[in-house]
Amino acid sequence: MSFSLDNLECPAPPTPPGADTLADSVLILLALSVVQRFVGFLRAVLFCRWLDPEQLGLWDMAFSFLMLAAPLAVLAIPGAFGRYLEYYRQRGQLHAFLRRTATACGVLAAAAFVGVLATRRWFSLLVFGSEDRADVIAVAAGTLLVVIVFNFLSELLTALRNIRLVSVMQLINSVAFAALGVGLLLGWRCDANSVLLAYAGSCAISIIWVCRPLARIWRATPPAAEPMPRGALWTRIAPYAGWVLLLNMLVNVFTVVDRYMIVHFADIPPAKALDVVGNYHSSRVVPLLLVSIAAMLGVMMMPHLSHDWEAGRRDLVAARLRLFVKLLGFAMFAAAAAVLAAAPLLFGVALRGKFPGGQAVLAWTLVYCTWFGLAMVMQNYLFCAEKARLMCVAMACGLALSVPLNLLLLPRLGLEGAVLSSAAANALSLGLVCWFNRRLGFRFDDGVKLVLVLPMLLCLGPWVSFLAFVAVAIAAVCGDRLLSPEEKQQFAEGMGEYGKRLGLNHWFSTTGRRTIVPKH
Repeated sequence: MSFSLDNLECPAPPTPPGADTLADSVLILLALSVVQRFVGFLRAVLFCRWLDPEQLGLWDMAFSFLMLAAPLAVLAIPGAFGRYLEYYRQRGQLHAFLRRTATACGVLAAAAFVGVLATRRWFSLLVFGSEDRADVIAVAAGTLLVVIVFNFLSELLTALRNIRLVSVMQLINSVAFAALGVGLLLGWRCDANSVLLAYAGSCAISIIWVCRPLARIWRATPPAAEPMPRGALWTRIAPYAGWVLLLNMLVNVFTVVDRYMIVHFADIPPAKALDVVGNYHSSRVVPLLLVSIAAMLGVMMMPHLSHDWEAGRRDLVAARLRLFVKLLGFAMFAAAAAVLAAAPLLFGVALRGKFPGGQAVLAWTLVYCTWFGLAMVMQNYLFCAEKARLMCVAMACGLALSVPLNLLLLPRLGLEGAVLSSAAANALSLGLVCWFNRRLGFRFDDGVKLVLVLPMLLCLGPWVSFLAFVAVAIAAVCGDRLLSPEEKQQFAEGMGEYGKRLGLNHWFSTTGRRTIVPKH
C-alpha cells in the first residue's frame, strides 16, 4: 500500500502566511542553492587564489569564531523557533512570542559586542594563538552583531516555513559576499579584514532586503486570541533553548576543535600554524558546500516534521526522515566522488598548486563532512521528541574522542592526523545519534544503513567510489531492499506532480514508472 507524505487522514491546523509544503521547500531550496553554491564555490576559489595560506587561515579561524559566538551570545533563543513557533502560532500568540524573543536577543547581542570589543586581545590569543591580531577581533566584534540579526531572521522565516524568502535571503547574502569580497580584496587590502568586512556587509544587505516581506507577514498574522501569561514563554522554551545552546556550543566546538588544536598544540610558530590551517581550509572548500546544503535541508525540514509531530503523525515523521536520509546520503556520496575525481583540476589549476597539504587530506575530509551532514539531518528526530540533550551527548562523546586523538596524532602526522581525528569523532557521533533515534522508535532499514557506511569507500579512490555509486543506483532501482515500493511510489508521484508543473508530464511520468519494480 502506498501513502503520500503530504496527505494523511489526520486533520492539520492551518498553515502560516506564505508557508510552503515540504516537497516545495526541498525543490525551492535546491534550485536556489545551485546558484548560491556555485557563487560560493567561485568566491572560495578566488579567496584561496588571492590570499596567502596565513591570511586564509586567519579568515578561517575568524569565521569559526563567529559561528561559535553567534548562537552563544543570544543563548540559542532563535534555535527554539523551529520547534516552538508553530506551537504559539496555533494559539494565536505569535506576536507576543516574537516581541519577547527579539527584545531578549537584542539586549544579549549588544552585551556580547561590548564584551568582545573590551577583551579583544584575550580573544586574539584564544582564536589565533597570538595577541597581535586584536584588530581582526575588533572587526569580528562588529560583524558578530550583524550575523546575530541575520541568523535570527533566517531562523524565523524557516520556522514560518517560508522557504522562498529564506532561500532568496541566503542567495542575496552569497552574491553580495562574493561581490564585496572581490571588490575589497582587489581595491583595498588583500587580507582577512577585507573578507570579514565583506561578510558583514553581505549580511546587512540581506537583512535590509527581507524587512519588507517580513512586515507583510507580520500584518497578515491574526492578533492574539488570548494574552500570553508573563513568564510562560520562558518557562516553556528555556529548557529546550538551553539544550540547543549546549548543542550549538558542542557542535561548533566539535567542528573547529581540530583547527584550534593545530593553532595551540601543533608545537609550531603561530604564523606556521595559520599556514597549516589555510591548507586545511582549501581541503574543506567543496566538502563544506555539501555540509551546508545538508544542514540547510535539515533546518528546513524541522518545522514540517514538528508540524506532523504536534498533529500526532509520528510514523509519518519517521517515514519522511528515512526517505530523506537515503536520498541525501546517496546524493552526497555521488557529489563527494565527483569532487575526488576532479581534485587534480581543483588544486592544480583553480588553486594554482598553493595547497598540496589540502589535496593530500581531501578524501578523508569528504568522508567526515558527509557523515557530519547526515548527522545534522538525523538529529531532527531527536528534536521532535524533545530529546536535544541526546544530541548533546553524541557531540560531547565525539569531542571527547577528538581532543586526545589530536594530541596523539598531530605531532606524528601533522594535518593528516587532525583530519583522521575528525573522521573518527564524526563516525562516533553519527553512530550515537542513530542509536538514540533507534531507541526512540526510528526504524533503520537496509537503505539507511548503506548510505551511512558508503562514504568510507571514498578513501579507496575515485574509481572505486564511482563503481560503488553505479552498483547502489542499480540496486535501488531494480530491488526493494534499499528503497521500498512505498518509497518508490512516493518518488514517482512526486516526479509526476512536478512534471505537470514544468510541462514535462510525459518524461517525468515515464521516468517515475521506471523506478517502480512491481512485486511478484
